[in-house]
This record gives sequence, structure tokens and C-alpha cells, in this order.
Amino acid sequence: QSLSEKWKLGISAASYFGLGVDYDDDWAGRYYVTDADLITFGINPGVGYKVNDWLSVGGGFSIVYAELEQKSAINNAVVEGDPAFSDGRVKLDDDDVGYGFNLGVLLEPQAGTRFGITYRSEVEIEFEDVASVSGLGPTLKEGLDTLGLLDSKIDMDMNIPQAVMVSGYLQFTDKLALMANVGWQDWSEFGKSDITLRSTTTTKFTQDRDWDDTWHFALGAQYRLADPWLLSVGFAYDTDPVDDAENNTPDLALDRQIRLGAGMQYELNQDVTLGAAYEYLDLGDAKIDRTGGILRGDLKGDYKKNRIHFISLNVVWKF
Repeated sequence: QSLSEKWKLGISAASYFGLGVDYDDDWAGRYYVTDADLITFGINPGVGYKVNDWLSVGGGFSIVYAELEQKSAINNAVVEGDPAFSDGRVKLDDDDVGYGFNLGVLLEPQAGTRFGITYRSEVEIEFEDVASVSGLGPTLKEGLDTLGLLDSKIDMDMNIPQAVMVSGYLQFTDKLALMANVGWQDWSEFGKSDITLRSTTTTKFTQDRDWDDTWHFALGAQYRLADPWLLSVGFAYDTDPVDDAENNTPDLALDRQIRLGAGMQYELNQDVTLGAAYEYLDLGDAKIDRTGGILRGDLKGDYKKNRIHFISLNVVWKF
């Protein structure tokens, strides 16, 4: 929305990221996780100001909703000393709202050439829930009850990572344009979660997955096939936040990421543009080599089919 020639207002609604896994109830790593979902959705109102013909600045405020659900099995057979005991179940389920901000600078030294840098702050999220436990064997149930942990409240704090992105756009000809991104994300901070168990006594500790910050590199091109048709292609690479398979976990098994994408837009008229796109995401092997002790057991392996296909249709309507 234009307030004047120099001032613009805008708002976006989108997911920061979403992750989910759904394993079989009897798989080898069920004592680590059977189901897990971390979903986010953000609303970001923003304002932009054109300082002069070649410099613009902007900023925004983020309101982020996050939801976490995680389930795993409990190894009753080991505690009870009887393989006939079936698994118990534990479930965590909560949501929260966090807040953050973003800033940006856009440089346009000449027509058809633009450079930008954006910063997005971290967003602190706190999940609070009493773990839902079912099917415990008598020995384990009595032990947890004695320690006051059976109905303990779990607080888990995590940070959606801050990020910096530098981008460039270069219009070579009336038909061909190139663009590129280089970005940094603070995944080492996301890998640290403060966990508090509140019962008759309170225990607080930090779970550190020992992740690294990641770097993002992308290169793309747009080509005008004819007046109504615009072809877009792109490639992106993200570094691996997990250097060691011992630090990878099946609820969030990560590796380097490679993306390939292509899309087509058709300008139906001056105000309406139709589009379709395809993206292939290769998530790597995500090797896991966990030592879980007597209750969870060791978990070693990798993912042979660790990829995602995205197909999207879109409409741009100017009004």
C-alpha cells in the first residue's frame, strides 16, 4: 500500500519453516521418536522508505505461532526384565507465540541492477506441557512416581535462528536476468534447547545438539520467451549443520541440502499473472550414529530416499 511516493506499507503471512517425521510404531528407533511435528506460521507487517533514487530501507515486526508435537515409545521390556511387556507411550504437545523483527536495505545503482541485504532476528519460543504417558510397566511407573517425574511439567525453550541474506539482481538484456543469494543462519543457537522439569523438585539443563551455523548459496535466471511467457530456473546449496553422525537425531535428521527448481509465468493481462513451478530437494544421507543406553538402544543408519518434490501453482493479482 503506497502512502506516498517514498513510503510503502506491506504485510506477509507465511511459514518460517515446517518439519515433520512419521515412523512405524515398531521401527528400530521408536524409543527416540515415532512421530514429530514442528510447525510455524508468521505474520509480518512492514514499512519501506525510498531515501533517494538508488537507496531504499525497510523494517518489519514478526508475530510467529509455533506448534510442537512429539511421540515416542517407552521400553518396558528392559525395565521389567521380561520381553513379553509391550511398549509404553509418551507424548508432548504444546504451542506458543514468539516475536521478532526484520530489517533490509536495497541498493539500485542503475536501472536493472539491484543489491539487497536483509536481517531477520531470532524468535524465542517456549513450549510447556505435562507429558502424556500411557502403558507404563509397574516397575517404571513406581520409579518415576517416587522421583516425582510422572506428572512433571516440561518447559522447553528454543530459538528460531536469526539469519542474514545478501542478494543481487542483474538485468543483462530485455529477455535475460540473473540473480544470486548468499546467506547465513544461526543454527548453532537453534540446536541448544533449555529444558526444565517441574515437579516436587525442579531440574533444569541445556540440551546441546552441537550444531553448526549454516551457509546458503543460490543462483538463478529468468528468461522472457515471449511477451506473456517468463521462464525461471534456479539452484541452491545449504551447508550441513551436523558435522558428526553422533549428533544427528531421528526427530530432526539433517544433512547438506541441494535444490533444483524451474517455473513458468504467463501474464494473462496487465493485472493478472498465472504461474506454475517445480522444485526438487535432495536432503542428503543424514547419517545417524547414536548411543542410547539400555533404555533406548543404539541407532545407526542413514536415509536412502531422503528427498522431497514440490509442485506449486500461483496467481498474482494486482489491484
